[in-house]
Amino acid sequence: MIACHHCGREVRLLAELQRTDTCAFCRSDLKCCLNCRFFDPACSHQCREPQADYVLDKDKANFCEFFELRQVSTIGRPGLGGAQSAQAGARAAFDSLFGKKS
Repeated sequence: MIACHHCGREVRLLAELQRTDTCAFCRSDLKCCLNCRFFDPACSHQCREPQADYVLDKDKANFCEFFELRQVSTIGRPGLGGAQSAQAGARAAFDSLFGKKS
């Protein structure tokens, strides 16, 4: 599954991703560092691809020639998927740790 980095909703592409493509739900750019499989906040320049040029705005469309859409796993993630279910999963784990009941 491919998901928008901003809203977490599933993105369905009808053709190859273009630089100007945006999410149908939140209008965020899709060809940006935050949607790339090489994006890693812990790495130098936040990118695991050593040949990629530095990109200042990670959430804006860019011309990176190493860009590859990140695939998101939905296995074990109940509900909508994306950021919303990750937040719900984190909340459930926190509540179970401290004995709260939802």
